[in-house]
Amino acid sequence: MSAHEYTVVVGVSPRSSSPTALLWARRQAREHGGRLVALRAWKAPTPQATPSGTTAARVPRSTDSEHEAFSRLVSDVAEVLGPDHGAELVVTRGDRRRALLAAARDADLLVVDAPRSLAASPLFAHRLVYAAPCPVVVMPPRISGEPETGLARASRAAGAAAVRAAGTAGRPGLGTRRT
Repeated sequence: MSAHEYTVVVGVSPRSSSPTALLWARRQAREHGGRLVALRAWKAPTPQATPSGTTAARVPRSTDSEHEAFSRLVSDVAEVLGPDHGAELVVTRGDRRRALLAAARDADLLVVDAPRSLAASPLFAHRLVYAAPCPVVVMPPRISGEPETGLARASRAAGAAAVRAAGTAGRPGLGTRRT
């Protein structure tokens, strides 16, 4: 019978490199004497069609795309954790949710950054939490240092305007002073 090694899987975003998730996951793996697996999912690019409807002459090979995804993962993890990070790097072809869930089967903990945009991936973290076979840690944007999105800024401004309007409703002459 082999002893199970504590395993932390961290999803590394190609957009942000997931620095907070990587650092936190490494700390958890070290505290438990386990290993860190940095995972990135990739999809093969679809060839562009010409105006006649036929595919372009140069169709990227999936091995080229996989090699590029792995090279970027190596670079991103080394930039965040340093060159001697000791993490196991894995690239998986396909959907990121499925890739993370498959890797979580043998993991003790799954760590991801919250998606940058709710419009791009509605309920991504929510679906991971309910489908994963292990605990899931989701780094919220405020902790991970993600810049506030335009939608979040607009929502905050609309909420503040609604509060001001409700506070002055029915009170003629009561308004906010502008200096």
